[in-house]
Amino acid sequence: MIERRRQIQVVLQLVGDILATAVAILLAYWLRFEVQVHPVTKGTPPLDMYLRLIPVTALMWPTVFYFQGLYQRRRLRSRFDELLRVVLAVMLATIMLTAFLTFYRPSDFTYSRLFLPIFAGIDALLVALSRWMISDVLRRVRRSGGNLQMVLVVGAGELGKRLVESLQAHREYGFSVVGYLDDDPGKQKRKIQGVPVLGTTQDLEAIAARRRIDQVMIALPMAAHHRIVQLIRRCGQLLVEIKVVPDLLQYYVVRAGTEELDGLPIINLTQIPLEGWNQIVKRVFDVIGATAMLLAVGWLFPIIAWLIKHEDAGPALYSQVRMGLDGRSFKLYKFRSMRIDHDTNGQGKWTRTDDPRVTRVGAFLRRYNLDELPQLLNIIKGDMSLVGPRPEQPEFVDRFKSRYPEYQARHRVRAGLTGWAQVNGLRGDTSIRQRVVHDLYYIENWSLALDLKILWRTLRMAVQEARG
Repeated sequence: MIERRRQIQVVLQLVGDILATAVAILLAYWLRFEVQVHPVTKGTPPLDMYLRLIPVTALMWPTVFYFQGLYQRRRLRSRFDELLRVVLAVMLATIMLTAFLTFYRPSDFTYSRLFLPIFAGIDALLVALSRWMISDVLRRVRRSGGNLQMVLVVGAGELGKRLVESLQAHREYGFSVVGYLDDDPGKQKRKIQGVPVLGTTQDLEAIAARRRIDQVMIALPMAAHHRIVQLIRRCGQLLVEIKVVPDLLQYYVVRAGTEELDGLPIINLTQIPLEGWNQIVKRVFDVIGATAMLLAVGWLFPIIAWLIKHEDAGPALYSQVRMGLDGRSFKLYKFRSMRIDHDTNGQGKWTRTDDPRVTRVGAFLRRYNLDELPQLLNIIKGDMSLVGPRPEQPEFVDRFKSRYPEYQARHRVRAGLTGWAQVNGLRGDTSIRQRVVHDLYYIENWSLALDLKILWRTLRMAVQEARG
């Protein structure tokens, strides 16, 4: 039923995308040739020539949107994230349409070059509005109690509680959790997360009939494999949908995904959003962003270098070994902010607030994060990213990974100039555990919109610190 509900939403989105694109063609024609946003010099072309584009876009647009992931459930339910995806998809589809019209245009007729960018802009706006309206309508219907499915969760342990929490967080799917079944005597006649424990697994048939259950979701630990098999057989007699939530909580995973090998389902315990196409998009974004920033602030480099050398005649730059993507070491570049007689390249020493090793110029650079500017070169080289977990020294990594088993998962993505932990106040001498929690949240929930949000918050923090 979850999949059926998603299919309904996909069909509505597909129809909305096609209709929005058809309307965009008409509006673009009206703006270009009737309103004449730019003077028409060769006469107004017949409308029917542009109407011929509708069936072409009705085939091309859904195909491009599909491969851009616009008919799949998004990891982050952000409107800004969807807008970015729509804009990128419309741009790519418009480029493909332009190529198509170059080779397959009608004889003695040329489509207006200005028409296409006008159409793309209107189309991106209309498609985004259409999708937002569909999502809002579906959410309101389901949140108001329309077409609800009654769900019974078997297992009131950690896995069951996490399942109920997810179902309650996404009421737009239209599921109402009636209660738990659990064989633990200590949980009977209690409420967990506001949901009552209705009985034990022996009461399955009676409760399913009395409460008119539509779905039974089994969330038991792997040690209860024999019981799970028995429950599945019993549920098969009830004419209800049966779902089994695999107990993977005993393993540390960033995000699990399913794969298939010759018809055999395989669970991937290390799947993350930053793979494949997303990894390419992020890398391109990093190179363009770092290059632009380098061009914008590059004039500061000689000034900062002169100030550092003027204070104690030492080198302006220094490098330090840090650990990055896949646990590989690289040399991180910074403007030197510590005195030469105390600076051991930070080996084995944790930098503290008001550290006596920091010079006057170094304190100024650290206050405004100017000492980090040379890391733009690390980003262009591919050692780092604009956004990601901050890289740490190998000796600290060895120390932390023994205390926090999930610490190494930070190295599944490139280290960042800034990150989710940093914009949430976890900089310098702060809780390592909380940093890990925030870094893993970023890895699990990555999107280009989240990167932009972190960069924006970093800029705001820098401005606030400069004013303070």
